[in-house]
Amino acid sequence: MTVKVTARGAERWKQGHPWIYRSDVAEEPDKTPGIVPVTDRKGKFLGQALYSPSSEIRLRLLTRASEPIDATWWTERIAAAARRRNGIAASAWRVVHGEADGLPSLIIDKYGPWIVTQILSAGLETARADVIAGITAALAPQGILLRNDAAVRRHEGLPSEVVLAFGQVPEVVEVVEDGLRYLAAPWGGQKTGAFLDQRENRALVGQHTRAGGRALDLFTYHGSFALHLARHAKDVLAVDQSAEALARGAENARLNGIGNIEWREQNAFDLLRELERRREQFDTIVVDPPAFAKTKANIERAVAGYKEINLRAMKILAPDGVLFTSSCSYHVSRDVFHAMLADAARDSGRRIQFIAATGASADHPELLNVPETGYLKGVLLRAM
Repeated sequence: MTVKVTARGAERWKQGHPWIYRSDVAEEPDKTPGIVPVTDRKGKFLGQALYSPSSEIRLRLLTRASEPIDATWWTERIAAAARRRNGIAASAWRVVHGEADGLPSLIIDKYGPWIVTQILSAGLETARADVIAGITAALAPQGILLRNDAAVRRHEGLPSEVVLAFGQVPEVVEVVEDGLRYLAAPWGGQKTGAFLDQRENRALVGQHTRAGGRALDLFTYHGSFALHLARHAKDVLAVDQSAEALARGAENARLNGIGNIEWREQNAFDLLRELERRREQFDTIVVDPPAFAKTKANIERAVAGYKEINLRAMKILAPDGVLFTSSCSYHVSRDVFHAMLADAARDSGRRIQFIAATGASADHPELLNVPETGYLKGVLLRAM
């Protein structure tokens, strides 16, 4: 089956964006997902793509060539993505970051000798066997786990599932990062088991933590930021609404012989209001919330939430204290996020110095012509 696209759809590929939406598909004779050749209306060959007949994103470009897309093809491209990441010191890192590595809707994370993969489109699902074979040949893992439980699969008409595809993958994996150890949960943790995209930001925060000061880690989850803070601060208050997450964080602290973290189960907004009323201050604060805007319709409310939590964090930041804040909401752009922080700084009455803007770790690359790959924004600030 060949899918034909409009001139506007063809232009998107020409400009380097790999997606063609339903509205730019001119002809799709057989609505069966798979890997299909794509032409313009005149029959000019444009490339081969993953085809998802139930999705708004109908086509995801794989290659502009008419080459066979088999297990060997996947092996070569997965191996090439791994080579681009040579030099990463951590034991857990992302091998393939979907569109940014030219392999749309495919996520491959490496936890030591084990692989956790996400297949996120109906077109890619039809190539599952070749993808698994490619991973096995390129990375020689002891086990491959499919974490196919991401919400996006519903839009593709795909089931939510967690499936062992090859070998064995343990329930808990120890990760070594910047000299610290923490436990990841490949079978049930967030994303593929841990937030690997914040690895470099955690190290950055550790470098800017005031020695001997007080530190606050909001939305701590398993305490990955808190561990970096605790190596330098006198004491750390780590906050999350999940008792289960806090228990894992405490376990991670014990794993490193760290005893200066207080784990508190509480709503972050409520806690900040309490701390402000008591006029408490912290020398280092981390604000790393979940996505507040999961759709465009939620942007205004999300920005208001980001502003409130950052405004209150700025108010309890000690003089010369450092605040690291982030957003993983793709729909909240960098410009909007930075403007929100400027508004919060004005309302706080504090002089807030900009130190650095960050994104995801280097193994989660962004494509300039695919803004969807730039979902994570981080900003490091200092109170004057």
